[in-house]
Amino acid sequence: MATISPTLSLPLKFSLHCAQLGFGYWNWDRLIHSKETITNCWQSLTCSNHTQRRRTVLCAVNKDAEQAFMKTVEVDRLIDTMRDSNPSELEQVVVENVLSLDEGFWIRLAARSETCKSEDDKKDYEELAACVMSIVDRLVHKTEEKIETATDVLKAILNPAMDEHEEITWPPRDPEALKLMEKELSTREQEGYLDEGFLAEVNAQLRQAKEDEDKPGLQAMLQKVLQLYASKVLGKRSYAYKGGKVIPREKFLESVIEAPESIWNKLLIDGLTIGKGDIEPEDLYTAIKKRIERVLIRTEGGSYEQRVLVEYLKGIESRTQELVQALQGGPVQ
Repeated sequence: MATISPTLSLPLKFSLHCAQLGFGYWNWDRLIHSKETITNCWQSLTCSNHTQRRRTVLCAVNKDAEQAFMKTVEVDRLIDTMRDSNPSELEQVVVENVLSLDEGFWIRLAARSETCKSEDDKKDYEELAACVMSIVDRLVHKTEEKIETATDVLKAILNPAMDEHEEITWPPRDPEALKLMEKELSTREQEGYLDEGFLAEVNAQLRQAKEDEDKPGLQAMLQKVLQLYASKVLGKRSYAYKGGKVIPREKFLESVIEAPESIWNKLLIDGLTIGKGDIEPEDLYTAIKKRIERVLIRTEGGSYEQRVLVEYLKGIESRTQELVQALQGGPVQ
């Protein structure tokens, strides 16, 4: 009988970045360090010593019989789903349920293999276990590659603003630097690199720059990267038209979202009733609030993406409030 040998060999640093896949640190750490447990569980339950095998299965039973039964039902349902899935579907099932692949899962999978009446069914379970382990291994390595390339992607975006000594000044000496940065960011976004891993890297670099206190240029440039990202992502969805009609406040908000932060003041003065326009500040606040609600619905709670997009919209709101106060002399809304 073939022995399943898990290949989950992970560097320690990976456990520090597992949040990029949305995994909790404690649970993912438990999965990472269950390599030997997985092997031991499978081997102990597939060895010829049936007495030892049954004893190992019994040891997996939770003290609370009802909870143990419900857990077994859930695991069986997951295993059945995996068995009925084709290769591409299996990978998706594993990704969605990776935190459920704990010691109990492998014990139950091995136990079901040993209760099979035919060698073909038993072989199917062994192959399923190997496939699941292989998918988890690929998932781990793929995530680690993204962690390694996130720094390279950020460097490529910042490169137009660097001088010959690889120092960043603000504002950039080259007037075309920001345009080149935006072009590079757009290219990377199309290639799928601007994910949670990338945003985590930008935020980590920004925190470090703030702590160092001697790199104001880097701070400003990293903040600009986040602004460019938010503008790009928010600009993908338009709510300016409904039923074939233009919604002025939404269209105006989108014009500000897509514009460089440096010209927000001019746009706001030209578009709002406090200046030369016909959009009431309250209408703009309503549009911003609605857009924030949409972001909260469409993005994962607590993600860097959600945080960056919401902060960008609140930045527009704050700038509007400052202008209203300055031009009308009233309190900030």
